[in-house]
Amino acid sequence: MEEELPLFSGDSGKPVQATLSSLKMLDVGKWPIFSLCSEEELQLIRQACVFGSAGNEVLYTTVNDEIFVLGTNCCGCLGLGDVQSTIEPRRLDSLSGKKIASLSYGSGPHIVLATAEGEVFTWGHNAYSQLGNGTTNHGLVPCQISTNLSNKQVIEVACGSYHSLVLTSDGEVFAWGYNNSGQVGSGSTVNQPIPRRVTGCLQNKVVVTIACGQMCCMAVVDTGEVYVWGYNGNGQLGLGSSGNQPTPCRVAALQGIRVQRVACGYAHTLVLTDEGQVYAWGANSYGQLGTGNKSNQSYPTPVTVEKDRIIEIAACHSTHTSAAKTQGGHVYMWGQCRGQSVILPHLTHFSCTDDVFACFATPAVSWRLLSVEPDDHLTVAESLKREFDNPDTADLKFLVDGKYIYAHKVLLKIRCEHFRSSLEDNEDDIVEMSEFSYPVYRAFLEYLYTDSISLSPEEAVGLLDLATFYRENRLKKLCQQTIKQGICEENAIALLSAAVKYEAQDLEEFCFRFCINHLTVVTQTSGFAEMDHDLLKNFISKASRVGAFKN
Repeated sequence: MEEELPLFSGDSGKPVQATLSSLKMLDVGKWPIFSLCSEEELQLIRQACVFGSAGNEVLYTTVNDEIFVLGTNCCGCLGLGDVQSTIEPRRLDSLSGKKIASLSYGSGPHIVLATAEGEVFTWGHNAYSQLGNGTTNHGLVPCQISTNLSNKQVIEVACGSYHSLVLTSDGEVFAWGYNNSGQVGSGSTVNQPIPRRVTGCLQNKVVVTIACGQMCCMAVVDTGEVYVWGYNGNGQLGLGSSGNQPTPCRVAALQGIRVQRVACGYAHTLVLTDEGQVYAWGANSYGQLGTGNKSNQSYPTPVTVEKDRIIEIAACHSTHTSAAKTQGGHVYMWGQCRGQSVILPHLTHFSCTDDVFACFATPAVSWRLLSVEPDDHLTVAESLKREFDNPDTADLKFLVDGKYIYAHKVLLKIRCEHFRSSLEDNEDDIVEMSEFSYPVYRAFLEYLYTDSISLSPEEAVGLLDLATFYRENRLKKLCQQTIKQGICEENAIALLSAAVKYEAQDLEEFCFRFCINHLTVVTQTSGFAEMDHDLLKNFISKASRVGAFKN
């Protein structure tokens, strides 16, 4: 009996505060592979798919419809024409300008991609003809698959481990690839080298969505019925048996229930009904059915998440993890979670099901093509940043060195103790400032709007003076940080003098150590020649105590 380890701390019974954070742009940075990309590159991503046996390959599109790939390139699955791995994004020129409508991947891995025009491209592992091009040679570049699909518009694709499935706009399903368990639905177990329409009892049905497990297939038709075929050793077809099914068969146990979506894990299946209810069946050794135990189920079993409707289910053929999102925006997960078994749906702190797979699944792969919508909503902090020095909304002007800086009285009062008192009974809308320079005073006001500063080390010294004067301790720390990052032999003495003057002991110690470590160069600078007499005496005395002048 495996011991169940506590996975998350905290009381999930507490009310969850609803915020608009669930509308935020998807953070692809949660996938480890994306740590290879720069912040600038991440900002440009609009779609992405993380795949591969260890989540070490990724394909993504950018704002200008360019496609990039990155990773270990197993079996040429990056489509670059070679099998070289790359830790820098490389552009996939052969698909330049193509918009991706649907994308899926297998275990080899192989890739199946449908464009917005309905074309199908495949590449990667092909030992079982899963690329659909009639050969068993690995495909190093994307190849368009048109056999039996030339007049069809493909709108959705799905891959099992080594087989492929596509859905056309007129509701037909085509399959190809590995067929040892009947997963291409042809009635035999012979591998299928080119796309072939899946017929049988799907012949006159209109299919609306498809999914693949490791070696099985699912199709939902427009009446809400579910048809299944392929491997069934764990009951993943939901037929009440464990015998394989070489042609499509209706899941009779769902009679009277209208299914909207289906999602397949490695060997388990989830469906979502039009009433927001989830049913699960198949393998359950990690609790991936969410039934509270680890027993396989060969019939659809209801999953109790919470009173709220479920609006999204998630699973992926290379993992044993399940996830769901409710109408209220709560995201639950169950099944394998970083080696642990979670046997009941568990409330996470995520706002999308994709994050469950990025952070908890093994491997950390995408369960679908991620779509990153640019977020036009501004947070309170972002809105305030935009209003700094804006004459259109300001009700206060500071006149410094003959130039105006525009501000808002209420924000200054909220953010700064000094202004809380100085502006209390002040009716003026212009304040003249002569104690500090324009760059320093502007940086101070901007800090009150943004919580950050961007100044040269020398200007940061002036801001340090102001922060000391206004008793702004956090700002003092930021100034010291800026000065430390910008210290060099030329300015070291000036910065040391400033640290002494403004009683910034930590900074004084830092500047002193820097001067000692670069003593020969520092003592030859103009700053050292012009050093204040008392400061020079103290410096030499302190330097001798730390052994700077030993032979």
